[in-house]
Amino acid sequence: MRLLILGGTSEARRLAERLAERGDVDAILSLAGRTERPAPQAVATRIGGFGGVDGLTAYLLDNAIERVIDATHPFAAQMSRHAAEACARTKIPLLAFSRAPWRAGIGDDWTEASDNAAAARALGAKPRRVFLTIGRLGLADFAIAPQHFYLIRTIDPPEDLSFLPHHEIVFARGPFSVEDEIALMRTKQIDTLITKNSGGDATEAKLDAARALRLPVLLVARPAPGDAAVTHDIEETLAFAAGHARPPALRGV
Repeated sequence: MRLLILGGTSEARRLAERLAERGDVDAILSLAGRTERPAPQAVATRIGGFGGVDGLTAYLLDNAIERVIDATHPFAAQMSRHAAEACARTKIPLLAFSRAPWRAGIGDDWTEASDNAAAARALGAKPRRVFLTIGRLGLADFAIAPQHFYLIRTIDPPEDLSFLPHHEIVFARGPFSVEDEIALMRTKQIDTLITKNSGGDATEAKLDAARALRLPVLLVARPAPGDAAVTHDIEETLAFAAGHARPPALRGV
């Protein structure tokens, strides 16, 4: 089975490792190239964009791809749309393998924001000390609220941040422990956490830390799901990759 995995997530890496162990699927893992030093992968890797829907369609046909798994970040909405359209054009089966979203529990003080700009507005006028963990590509959305202090955690250096006059950058790659997250928030006197509802275990500790410290969380909601069938289960994903029937779609997640 000739398979294309659209990756860039821990789920994609874990899937590639499982497929490499099996040996019955010829998998290619595609990375967008937004991270300067991507982690080594267990299967053949390509880096860079496809050139829109037309470019992805051509790639699928030119490389005799038989199935596609969209294991991109839950917020990579454009890539997911392109994958759905290209697979519809080529009639190639598509499955979205996504981490389950986080759900609020007892002791959580969460407010959902529709997007980054809505989260910035929800901070209000009074200056706050914000732990901002949304990735470097969305930082410009907070230019509308420059009065706050932002502790920004990212893997790669962001570009000019002059629009955020009060900020500090922490370069780090998860997973993180709850104890470390608590210590960081205490040391930096954080009073608000802003993060995307990415789901998964790698960065969930910040939410546990916010709960322990009784800090409010502004959670940026995921984009609306696309047309692909969705699963959070790696065994279902492996079955799909090997050419078995498409798993049932999970909608609204």
